[in-house]
Amino acid sequence: MKKQVIRSPLAPDPIGPYSQAIATEGKRLVFVSGQIAMGPDGALVGTDAATQTRVVMDNIQAVLSSAGMDFDSVVKTTIFLVDLDDYAAVNEIYGQFFAERPPARSAVEVSRLPRGARVEIEVVASS
Repeated sequence: MKKQVIRSPLAPDPIGPYSQAIATEGKRLVFVSGQIAMGPDGALVGTDAATQTRVVMDNIQAVLSSAGMDFDSVVKTTIFLVDLDDYAAVNEIYGQFFAERPPARSAVEVSRLPRGARVEIEVVASS
C-alpha cells in the first residue's frame, strides 16, 4: 500500500517525527495526526478547553481541505483531554463541526499533552 503525505500551510507543522496526515490509495483513507491548539506559527492558542477545541477543529479542517476532504468525510475521531471536566465544553464546540451524521468517537483523559495543551483530537476520514 502506498501512502501520501498531506500537509496544510494553514495548520501548524508537526513538532515531532510525524505528518499532519497520511492518505492511502484505493478506498482513500486519511489519518489526521492529533492536533493541539497551535497556530501555524507553532504557538499554543488559548488557555481554556473551548478556545483550544475551536483552534484544534480549525487545524483539522485545514488538513482535511488539503486532502480534498471535509468534516463530512470523517468516520472516526479520538479526543484526548487533560481533564474530563472539560468534556461538555469540548462537546459544545466539537458538535458545531459535526451537526449531522457525526462520526464514531472515543474520548479519554490523559495526564499530559504536548506544549501544555488541554485538548488533542485525531481523525480518520474516508472518501
